[in-house]
Amino acid sequence: MLAMVFAGCATQSPAPDKQSESTSAADAVTPVVTAPSPEDEVLRQLVTLQDRLDRVAAPLLVNNPELCKGNARRLLGFTAKTKYSYSAELTVAAQKLFQLDERLKVTGVLPGSGAARVGVTPGDGLVAVDDKPLPQGPNAERLAAAILAPMVNGRNKVNLTVLRNGKTVVLDVPLTLACAFRVELGNNDTVNAYDDGHRVLITRGMLKFVKSDAELSYVLARELAHNALAHPVRLRSVATNAGVIDNLIRIKPDLATMTGTAGIKPYSQEIDAAADMTALYMIARAGYPIDGVNGFWQRLATQYPASVLNGYTALHPSTAFRIAAIDRTVAEIKSKQTNGKTLLP
Repeated sequence: MLAMVFAGCATQSPAPDKQSESTSAADAVTPVVTAPSPEDEVLRQLVTLQDRLDRVAAPLLVNNPELCKGNARRLLGFTAKTKYSYSAELTVAAQKLFQLDERLKVTGVLPGSGAARVGVTPGDGLVAVDDKPLPQGPNAERLAAAILAPMVNGRNKVNLTVLRNGKTVVLDVPLTLACAFRVELGNNDTVNAYDDGHRVLITRGMLKFVKSDAELSYVLARELAHNALAHPVRLRSVATNAGVIDNLIRIKPDLATMTGTAGIKPYSQEIDAAADMTALYMIARAGYPIDGVNGFWQRLATQYPASVLNGYTALHPSTAFRIAAIDRTVAEIKSKQTNGKTLLP
């Protein structure tokens, strides 16, 4: 859910020393460079796309706890992974490319968070929280979450011990109030996005379709708004949507289950307009421009109309109704900005 900042490992030849400079060409040893494996390339692409998602989502999450209502939580403000955090076929690649091992290591720090302010750094190994040792191994993420969840309730900071460059460093990490929704990458090329009340998923195809980070923020904010307004619960679609997300986060999703609308009923115009209003406020509060919102949704509906059943507009068919509602909300937000009023719906 947070901005993933991985420390890549580029293979480079060492700089020549004086002895190597005097060595004849015949005696020189050519460094062996290992070609990237298919798994390396898959993991590198996944990390790059997820990094973009998390970077764009960060301002939306940090600046909108008021709009996320009961889904705002105090968060540590960073993500951490082990080599087991990816599917089994990518474990070796995770070790090689990102130096992940048995210990949880910080892979990303949420911009503007307390963790960022006190210097939590990608690559830090997690040793303990409040002197309680953190687990290692295949189930480290799940076990650590169970340990940390009760620690952050009703508190403003935690004491974090990390391993950095072979030395332990102790940090007092202020907790960050933010929308507690996870942002996931969908491994398929349909142009779509999903929400299940707890998560937002943006497909690889949607990431290719958007032309800028601002346009990506429009899609992210809209799915976050559906979650904040409890639309999956109201529509009784949590289980169906969650099943779609669980499938698409796999390295090799079962695309046979994704025909048509994958069992998801199209959203009503009233539900969609309510999500648009909340999303526009989220976008403005996060500092993204709102002038291009209408044009983006119109372009998406034109290129992928409701007749494309596995596309976004099939699930959100009331484009004309939405556009009118967006126009009203944009005018309302601009008026509040001009008059210095609080940006709340």
